[in-house]
Amino acid sequence: MTRTITRTAWSVALYLFIGAAFSLCQAPPAAPQTARQALLEMFFSKTPGTLEKHLPEALRAALHKAGSSNSMLDGLSMWTSQMQSHGQELQTYEVGSTLLLVEDHRQNSKFEITVERDDLQAGQDDIELAFHAYKDGQSQTSGFSPRLVFAMKQEAGIWRLSEITVTVQVSLTDPGLLKAIASRPQPSTISSSQTRPADDGAWNGTRADDAATVASMKMLLAAEKTYAQQYPATGYTCSLSDLGGMGGGSEPNEHQARLINPRLAAGKKNGYIFALSRCTGSPASSFKATAVPVAPNSGARAFCGDESGQIRFSADGSAASCLSAGNSLP
Repeated sequence: MTRTITRTAWSVALYLFIGAAFSLCQAPPAAPQTARQALLEMFFSKTPGTLEKHLPEALRAALHKAGSSNSMLDGLSMWTSQMQSHGQELQTYEVGSTLLLVEDHRQNSKFEITVERDDLQAGQDDIELAFHAYKDGQSQTSGFSPRLVFAMKQEAGIWRLSEITVTVQVSLTDPGLLKAIASRPQPSTISSSQTRPADDGAWNGTRADDAATVASMKMLLAAEKTYAQQYPATGYTCSLSDLGGMGGGSEPNEHQARLINPRLAAGKKNGYIFALSRCTGSPASSFKATAVPVAPNSGARAFCGDESGQIRFSADGSAASCLSAGNSLP
């Protein structure tokens, strides 16, 4: 009798041990994706189609029906690849107060997106983001607080972006803003020769008009790269209108790829004339892009670029000078 009880006890113990070991060996179920993780995946995943995956089904259907889904979604995610291709360090965070951090050690600048609010209620998560820019350790957004609220909703088991709210708060009592206003020179104290600083050919920082032109040039170079990938039989194009197009119900094609906005496709934007040239080969394997000021003697710089993606500038405002001996942007 004692031997039977002992054998039974050992059997029970062995069964419990094997069951416990089996439970430990089983992989724990993967945690469901959070709305914040979905938001990061939308804009920073390198997997094709990820951004579209997190859009509402109704919007996806409308985009596909209009035949504009690819060009629109490529444009939305293009800026992340541009930042990374210009040597900027980009980091994202799934937890904590920081969502995104971009650092450019060459320019000694930093851009940060912080999470100000993350409210999860009944299948909807409202994520409020704030934006901060720094140069040489000094805030570049003093008194100016842009905010975005992304409303994420569960749809078919996937977090999808349902609504975007944009707010801008300007503090009229911010010390940094007041200091900038007080230290601004009066127009009467500036001579005509000082209205535009002398340009010695070195890059001394981005002026307001330069910044817009450089941004348009980056968009143009990125559009050429996308165009050559989508239409390999053609390669690069020397027609701005090929990169543009207004839609009208037809599918994007090599004559209206819908990769740039209509103003840029028209060739004139922000006081500059844009042009494409030297598309050599069939399919074209190279090209040149230029942006020159509408007013040749205004003292504005010329900008140029090619299939390498590198943008150069020339102080004399000449496209020829820029293409032959232009200085590279830092």
